[in-house]
Amino acid sequence: MRFDLPGTDAFTRPYWDAAAEGRLLIRCCAACGRAHRYPREFCPYCWSEDVGWEEVSGAATLYTWSVVHRNDLPPFGARIPYTAAVVDLAEGPRMMTELIDVAADGPRVGMRLHVAFRALGGDAPGTAEGGAPAVPVFRPPRPFS
Repeated sequence: MRFDLPGTDAFTRPYWDAAAEGRLLIRCCAACGRAHRYPREFCPYCWSEDVGWEEVSGAATLYTWSVVHRNDLPPFGARIPYTAAVVDLAEGPRMMTELIDVAADGPRVGMRLHVAFRALGGDAPGTAEGGAPAVPVFRPPRPFS
C-alpha cells in the first residue's frame, strides 16, 4: 500500500488532476460567491448546492506554522524535519500545507507565499510532470531575475 498517494474519487478527481498539472483548485459557490476549503458538495455559508471547482491564483499569506521533528507515519518520517503550515489563500479560504524553500531566518506570520507542487513518490518540488500525482506546497515568491 502506498501511503503517499491521495485517495481519489469522482468528486475529488478534478482537484487531483489539476494539481498534477500545477494548478490549484478550490470550491466556489455560484449562489453567494464565496470560496471554501475543504471541498464539499454544498456551500458552508449559504447551504447552496450550486458549487463548483475554480482555479485560484496560488497566492497566500502565512497564518501559522510548526517545524515537525518527529513523525513516524509514512511518508513523513523520511522527510523530517519539515514545516507544517496553515496559509490564507488570496481568495479567502484557509488551507493546511507544507512550507518549502524558507530562508534561514525562518517563516514569519503574514509572509507572502505562492503555491508549488510536490510530485508524490519524489522529494523534488515543482509541477508534476506527465500527470504524476502531486500535492500543493507553498514557498516564498521567487525574486524576479
